[in-house]
Amino acid sequence: MKNSEVLQKEVKSSATAVTSRRDFFKKTAIYSAGALSAASVLTPVSAKADDPAIINEAPWGQKLGDPVDKNLYGIPSAYEHNNIRRTHELFSSGDPHASVSMCPIHESEGIITPNGLFFVRDHGGTAHVNPNEWRLMIHGKVKKEIVLTLEDLKKYPSETRTYFIECPANGSPEWRAPQFNNLQFMKGLMSAAQWTGVMLKTILEDLGLEKDAVWMLAEGSDNASNPRSIPVDKAMDDIMVVWGQNGEALRPEQGYPVRLVVPGWEGNLNTKWLKRLEFSDKPWHSKEETSKYTMLQKSGKAIRYFWVNEVNSVITSPCPEKPWTHLKKGEMVEIEGLAWSGHGTIKGVDISFDGGDNWVEAKLKGLVLPKSWTRFSYIIKWDGKPMILASRSYDDFGNIQPTIDEETSAVGVESVYHRNAIVTWEITSKGECNNVQIRKHKKA
Repeated sequence: MKNSEVLQKEVKSSATAVTSRRDFFKKTAIYSAGALSAASVLTPVSAKADDPAIINEAPWGQKLGDPVDKNLYGIPSAYEHNNIRRTHELFSSGDPHASVSMCPIHESEGIITPNGLFFVRDHGGTAHVNPNEWRLMIHGKVKKEIVLTLEDLKKYPSETRTYFIECPANGSPEWRAPQFNNLQFMKGLMSAAQWTGVMLKTILEDLGLEKDAVWMLAEGSDNASNPRSIPVDKAMDDIMVVWGQNGEALRPEQGYPVRLVVPGWEGNLNTKWLKRLEFSDKPWHSKEETSKYTMLQKSGKAIRYFWVNEVNSVITSPCPEKPWTHLKKGEMVEIEGLAWSGHGTIKGVDISFDGGDNWVEAKLKGLVLPKSWTRFSYIIKWDGKPMILASRSYDDFGNIQPTIDEETSAVGVESVYHRNAIVTWEITSKGECNNVQIRKHKKA
């Protein structure tokens, strides 16, 4: 066969393929509206018979992609450039070494935060620790004092568990009034991960504790050390000494090579760059648990040693960063969010469309684990009318997420930590989403 004949056949074959796709799509467009109208969240669908994204060959499909050895450690797509941690001067007073970098929870999928997006809270900057020189000293009221290398630590049987970590200052600027029209700045001081390490109780059962050992001091090896007193009861419950996060070694900003994970309790107790655990019959009254991490009450007195992150929830879609401005009247849309409780397991989430006067039950989706993020969902048909959208969670300990009035009537508005009041979005007729606070609710 001559070359010209081969070329003609190839051209004809290519043209036939394009024509075939075009004819297929035209036929599909005829049936799509009726087929989808039955019960699909895509209703109504506008199908285009000459959509170039379908008719034409995609440019990336007409050439070779990157070789497999281009990135020895994978990186996100360049199109995901907005899915990043962010900082704000309000949280740092101009010092990025003692500051926070907030997780983009509005972009999160599922209940696991990628390591590169996990929120960061440092008191003296990120330490870079040589794992070969790292040591963990366990001493005080233990029957066998010990110094462990990383190799020694990994000889203990390991476990992998999924927990969230939340800074107690999450949502702190909102005590008096709405401050941020931005979910990431409002609630981004939390993340969730799979943690791999050894249960602390396994180590302590091996070493033995004195009878009067009721307090433990956890201290880091970084510039700030961040010493915190923790009850031994918690140490013998579910605290983990971890070296792995989401299937890999801890990142430096998450305490590499070893940190504590204190499930459900405020984030500053989850000591990073761990170097020392001391046991005593009394707490230590360190700077971080006297001048900070206390809750000022209306009486002027402060509550100390309150650790548990209370039951909480927030709608992540829609939110100010992800409004409904693209929706058309009559389209179906999923309302989605996160719920969590440091006490235990989320049992349910309710959603209100009128600012808390009436509630409907949302669906919990995916894994529902104790002291972990839990996803919830509710699908509606967008009618273009304004609404006041809120979520309210409750856990297996009987705790219910409070209204703003219920919370502030108990502790006032001078606090910084442990704000878990209901978060409310105003949805306008244009689909815009704004952070608002509802102060008055209909009496039951």
